[in-house]
Amino acid sequence: MEHTYHYATVSKALDELKEKGFTYDFNLHEEDIVKNPNNYKIVHIYRYEGNTNPDDEAIVYGIRTKSGENGVFVTGFAANSVSDAAQALINISIEDRKK
Repeated sequence: MEHTYHYATVSKALDELKEKGFTYDFNLHEEDIVKNPNNYKIVHIYRYEGNTNPDDEAIVYGIRTKSGENGVFVTGFAANSVSDAAQALINISIEDRKK
């Protein structure tokens, strides 16, 4: 993983990633992340932390596939909002930190 950022809003993070060419919406195809996590590399992580409610916290991942496709995946940060795909991305980021 190359960069972690903190932004005031999720939309600001998505706008910046779009400017960098991360246009594909991986949330629409999250089952592939679960089935093939080794095909994905996390390039950017943007964290949005709500001021008053932990349910407002979110993570925006900038992801690159082995085939070169760039896109985003948005997930909640609260434990009750972690999908299987979000857990796979968490595992990818942990493995990347070990390297």
